[in-house]
Formats: sequence, C-alpha cells, structure tokens
Amino acid sequence: MTPQTASLMAQYNRWMNDRVFEAAATLDAATLAADRGAFFGSILGTLNHIAVADTIWLHRFARHEANFSSLGALSELARPSSLSQPLAPDLAGLRQYRRRLDELIMGWVCELTPEHLSADLAYANMAGVESRRSFGALLQHFFNHQTHHRGQVSTLLFQCGVDIGVTDLLALIPRSEA
Repeated sequence: MTPQTASLMAQYNRWMNDRVFEAAATLDAATLAADRGAFFGSILGTLNHIAVADTIWLHRFARHEANFSSLGALSELARPSSLSQPLAPDLAGLRQYRRRLDELIMGWVCELTPEHLSADLAYANMAGVESRRSFGALLQHFFNHQTHHRGQVSTLLFQCGVDIGVTDLLALIPRSEA
C-alpha cells in the first residue's frame, strides 16, 4: 500500500458509493429492506454494514501514532457496537452518513505517508481481542472489504432489475501517455 494507492482507492470508494446509492434510491423502502439471503440480509442491511465497518476501522486508524488530524471528526460519530447496528432509519439517512464518511476518508488519505503505512497498528477486534498488524495491510483490507460487500449489493440490485453499470477500478485508473 502506498499513499497514491490509498488515494486511488478512496476515490474509487466514493465513486462507487455514489453509484450504488443512486441505484438503490430507485427502489422503494420495502424492496431495500427485504431479506434477500445475503449475509447482512437486505440491500439496506449490506450498505449499512459497509458504513458500520468503515466507522469501526476509522476509529481504529485514529489510534495510529501519527494522530491523523482529519480523523478528529470521528468524535461526532459513535463507534458502532455491532457489525449490523443501524446507523440511519432509511436509505436517505444512510446516504448522508456514507457521504460524510467518504469525505472524511478522502481527507484522511491525503495525510498518509510511506512511513505511516509501514508502521504497525495495535487494535482490538469487536470481541476485544488485541492484535497488532501492518497498517498498510489493514488499510488494504479496509478498501477490499468495501469492494467485497458493494459487489454483493451490486448483485442484489441486479436481481431487482437495477444495473449500476461499470464497477471496475480500471475506470478510474488514468491512461499513461506513451
């Protein structure tokens, strides 16, 4: 993981979240909340889980020895106590929460340096089990987790007749000039 890759992944994350929420907004509340057999049940449940996990990880990242100033805004966002804790009453509220997270992530990745990414981060999982791992690898997990669950949402939306279009990271990678 490099600062440049983190920036690209943050841009991709925001771009895809905008696309997914725009697509989800074409469905009614009952369809969004219907259990579709996904790990977090519904489209809304899966989108909520992504935001929950991002919030949890950002709170962990805020404990990094670099004391990232942009993560100070997390003081306004409570750390969820479960992986499926509802963060908003409906899609519109979750979309506002998501946009807030994405702006925070975009600002935060601008602070990252190779030295930050090469350090370790000590944290506790949801069960309180302490761990220490490569911060750069944890950041890669953070972005990969989002992509994994957005892929599930993309499938659930498609099953409801909504195609979100291109989802490949390649769409955001600039072409090199020869």
